[in-house]
Amino acid sequence: MDIVALWSELQIAARELGFSQIGVTDVNLSEAEPGLQAWLAAGFHGSMNYMASHGLKRARPAELVPGTLSVITVRLDYLPGNLTALSADSEAQALNRPTQGVVSVYARGRDYHKVMRSRLQKLQHRMAELIGPFGHRVFTDSAPVMEAELAVRSGQGWRGKNTLVLQREAGSFFFLGELFVDLALPSSEAITSHCGSCTACIDLCPTRAIVAPYQLDARRCISYLTIEHAGEIPHELRPLIGNRIYGCDDCQWACPWNKYAKRSTLPDFDAREPLKAPQLQELLQWDEATFLNMTEGSAIRRIGHARWIRNVALAAGNALHDAEKISAEDAAALVNALVPWLSHSDPVVQEQVAWSLANRA
Repeated sequence: MDIVALWSELQIAARELGFSQIGVTDVNLSEAEPGLQAWLAAGFHGSMNYMASHGLKRARPAELVPGTLSVITVRLDYLPGNLTALSADSEAQALNRPTQGVVSVYARGRDYHKVMRSRLQKLQHRMAELIGPFGHRVFTDSAPVMEAELAVRSGQGWRGKNTLVLQREAGSFFFLGELFVDLALPSSEAITSHCGSCTACIDLCPTRAIVAPYQLDARRCISYLTIEHAGEIPHELRPLIGNRIYGCDDCQWACPWNKYAKRSTLPDFDAREPLKAPQLQELLQWDEATFLNMTEGSAIRRIGHARWIRNVALAAGNALHDAEKISAEDAAALVNALVPWLSHSDPVVQEQVAWSLANRA
């Protein structure tokens, strides 16, 4: 099969599998190496030691998977289809309800790793049916791969000032995945940036984690602090986290291009009932067995129960500090729900709960 016919068939297969876009790039990411080195040297990766341990392999696909000649990239929209009122305004309203926990939109449904990997494997199978066996490997946020760089180079979008990939027709609420192949395929055409002079994402970041355009200090990012970071959350950042208990979408909702963000056509990303408008008091009742049951098949499960309680307890402490925004009954309920966790086996949880109880206004 000639390349043109193959690509046409793959585009059809990608759409049938729910992908919003498919692209191709070569494996020469040498231009990205200085930026990666500078980011690591600045310590912006925080405690994510795996980012440094893999070194420049992240920018060298052919070293990660020997024999790789091209990378096929895909984009998968994830805004839940079952949330009718989902917008920057609705999310801002949720952030102004101190007793409600806010979970990043991408984590309200099924774990995207599972969804993306399964569909990429099906795309690979379709490709093998067309051309026969070939060398390949599937990735989705699961290895030292510069996903955003590969996506930009393959025409999926441009790099926004918040470091995310932006698309004129779809904003940034999408997942990225890659299929490394041992075939030399023509690269897709990259597109130009359309951020212009806009700094909305930088201006609205609660913790000022976007320290400069295209520069993110993960150590200040709420997504990093509530998901990747296992220790105590710095005291000076705690009030800025508010009621965000898993991740943060503020820089995305601030982006004007996300008015074009697309709802997912896949039921996998529909928001689960317990995560639509979770109440902190109720979440603090989750023991480990309940947590594992409620987060089965969810990306949230990977942070573990202790980190989950740490996050919810922090949000409860912020709610208690906003005494004028919550009722006396809600305050008492939060205190009663926090106290039992003072005896948790994890000292990080103990410290967080003690801080939250002492944070009462």
